[in-house]
Amino acid sequence: MNPTAPNHSTSGQVTFLGAGPGDPGLLTLRAVEALASADVLIADPQVLDVVRVHARAQVDTPLQASADEASIPADIPTLRDSANLVMAAARAGKRVVRAVTGDPGLDGNVAEEMLACAAEGIVFEVVPGIAAAVGVPAYAGVPLRDAEGTDVRFVDARSADDRCWSELGTSDATAVVSTTLDAVAAAAGELVTAGRKPDTPMTVTVAGTTTRQRTWTATLGSVAQVLKAAKVLPSPDGGQPVIAVVGERSAAAQRAQLSWFESKPLFGWRVLVPRTKEQAASLSDQLVSYGAVPHEVPTIAVEPPRTPQQMERAVKGLVTGRYEWIAFTSVNAVKAVREKFEEYGLDARAFAGIKVAAVGEQTAKALVAFGVKPDLVPSGEQSAAGLLEDWPPYDPVFDPIDRVFLPRADIATETLVAGLIELGWEVDDVTAYRTVRASPPPAETREAIKGGGFDAVLFTSSSTVRNLVGIAGKPHNVTVIACIGPATAKTAEEHGLRVDVMSPEPSVHKLAEALADFGAARRDAAIEAGDPVTRPSERRPGSRRRARS
Repeated sequence: MNPTAPNHSTSGQVTFLGAGPGDPGLLTLRAVEALASADVLIADPQVLDVVRVHARAQVDTPLQASADEASIPADIPTLRDSANLVMAAARAGKRVVRAVTGDPGLDGNVAEEMLACAAEGIVFEVVPGIAAAVGVPAYAGVPLRDAEGTDVRFVDARSADDRCWSELGTSDATAVVSTTLDAVAAAAGELVTAGRKPDTPMTVTVAGTTTRQRTWTATLGSVAQVLKAAKVLPSPDGGQPVIAVVGERSAAAQRAQLSWFESKPLFGWRVLVPRTKEQAASLSDQLVSYGAVPHEVPTIAVEPPRTPQQMERAVKGLVTGRYEWIAFTSVNAVKAVREKFEEYGLDARAFAGIKVAAVGEQTAKALVAFGVKPDLVPSGEQSAAGLLEDWPPYDPVFDPIDRVFLPRADIATETLVAGLIELGWEVDDVTAYRTVRASPPPAETREAIKGGGFDAVLFTSSSTVRNLVGIAGKPHNVTVIACIGPATAKTAEEHGLRVDVMSPEPSVHKLAEALADFGAARRDAAIEAGDPVTRPSERRPGSRRRARS
């Protein structure tokens, strides 16, 4: 028997996984699959948050603990090394994912770990990732090759020798240089010394593919001055990793037209969304598409009704044929009815023969997840008013029953009830759940709200204004205030806030669009004035903003 052959009965397996340069969306499908089945996750600190969200809740992350020297027993010094962590977990029969920044073959220094697995016969695989030297220029709007097929050469300045610099200096190839922010000017000097012209265009990108990305356009001879003018100071830790692209045909001159990522209207903005993650899912996705970083803060909590009898009678009536329609106005209403169904041992089949309406897309999705396909969703505005626009009037000839079951919150408005009655329907308006003020968010979030750490806040109702101020304090005067409609804006002004953005329609998605338009106009104005593009939270402290009179 071959002593180095893998013993599948006792050994685990290792997946060396490329996590990309930082954007979570650049993980491959195979990477997500491997993470979902991992027993142990050993990740570079830079991508730990990127990969951990796809791992099981019970996954062990020993490398995270190893960052804290005090957490490792002194008699086990070898555990400070990631290779030993990988081997120890694999020997114990675990499924190990070793996640590295970028690509394992180009960026990750994991060859030693792979060889160790091979030497002991441990099964391993490699899942390629987007290399930083490829992904970062793409996000910076700097294509590496042109129509003429420019040669591209990659170099790590930290390990390059004189021969390497000499070859690059006498070549007209586009050079992609991996270095640090502190050392990029020195790398530019090496290229000039080796023969490149000082006026050769170059771009320097830090924190590539993330919403912290920043790119400077310069030349080999001017890069030091450009970074100094941008107040990029030397850092005590040796500098952040950067990717510099150098070459006559590297498209640096066209970056203003090709910069698709950093030019997003809300690029890097921290936007406060006073809703739960479940409620804010599609809204947060929309904000991300504009380049923003959404931060959800629940302002209300949901509790059962004080007296459950009304809800119990309505659910029994649903089963016995009391209703022609049931209308859901929120995800919480779906959840409340579903929980009551489960309490009685019912499932989605109980909706047979009953028409189902949903006030919006998110509510409709919650129903589909329950196994119910809505018969009516507003074709226009996603609101109670929009639902009424499409709701048919009661017709005694075609509608054998004239009653609608409406499970709602205790503070719901009367718009839908009044509209249905006007259309000839009888309505059982039932309190399915109560809304109460949520607990205060963590201290860090409260300080960011009051101290100007957020660039914008989206208020989707008057209650979100009152509750957010009540549990977290008043947003800072530099924070952009966006409101869904006049009533919400009035409440914001009553709390001393100046409203900067108003949605043209009472829709959360139109509100997000309006904020994006505001951000784009603000960006264009800065560029036209020759000023740097900054986020609202980066403004210099000024006079206190006042509410409009």
